[in-house]
Amino acid sequence: MAENGASPHAASSPSSPSSPLRRAEQFIWLTARVLEQRRFAYHFLDGDTGSADAVETALAAYGNEDGGYGHALEPDLRGPVSQPLHTGHALRVLDSIQRCGGMRVERVCRYLTAVSTPDGALPAIHPSQRGYPSAPFVPVVADPPSELLATGPVVGLLHRNEVWHAWLFRATDFCWQTVESLEKSHPYEIQAAVAFLDGAPDRPRAEAAADRLGRLVREQRLAVLDPEHSDANPVSPGYGPGEHHFAYDFAKAPESLARAWFTDDEMARSLDFLANEQQEDGGWPIRWRQWAPGTSLECRPIVTVEALRTLRAYGRPIG
Repeated sequence: MAENGASPHAASSPSSPSSPLRRAEQFIWLTARVLEQRRFAYHFLDGDTGSADAVETALAAYGNEDGGYGHALEPDLRGPVSQPLHTGHALRVLDSIQRCGGMRVERVCRYLTAVSTPDGALPAIHPSQRGYPSAPFVPVVADPPSELLATGPVVGLLHRNEVWHAWLFRATDFCWQTVESLEKSHPYEIQAAVAFLDGAPDRPRAEAAADRLGRLVREQRLAVLDPEHSDANPVSPGYGPGEHHFAYDFAKAPESLARAWFTDDEMARSLDFLANEQQEDGGWPIRWRQWAPGTSLECRPIVTVEALRTLRAYGRPIG
């Protein structure tokens, strides 16, 4: 332990030059929930503070008896009730620490079965959210439809981790049918499609579907290819002002099928932009519509951890 109890990883003073990682560390300790603190320690710090057990313990606080997750794990949905978007977030956390399996995921699959729509997929928002605060861009309806946004990432992660459960069969069929029939789309739906395709076991089919989606993304200008002129790209209907998406939003790691959608120069420009987006306080900004002060504060550490993970995945120096 450093003098006066300071972290040995901390910058020597707030104004001293420091690496992106050390600046982000200060931001995380200052603002983040325990879960994001534990995730940061796991991914970027050495020692016992970075254990997978610690991440899983922090995540468990958001779990419910029904096998799902709630309690604003996904900050734009408030309240205690389990929701598919919360549960997808939990699975991403478990996957990142290589714990996406076993009885914990069996319980999750039972929850997913219970909240599925008649065609076996997931709604974005289950009606149980009614009465609790939520972002205006995620409306609660009595009979919600199946959504690739909620289903694709969950199915892709479960397949990638070789989880087999009866729920997956119809949900997988839904994802294939939806992905292969996408025409007019928007960035978040494309991201969900990529998350499914990156984990789908039928690799030739996934590669063919990804190739078609890549052409669609370029034709519909869903990705900003030149960040210096992002204002020239349209913003999708319902998105916030300036809510653009970049190559790294789709290809979060070099092994993603979406990486083939972009030239080396396009990918490099997007990563340069991502690195330069780090703010003076050490964190990264959120680009979607902000609707409540607390949710914005909780989202920024999540975005910061993911920005650092993406930069490191592409071999960018973070410190």
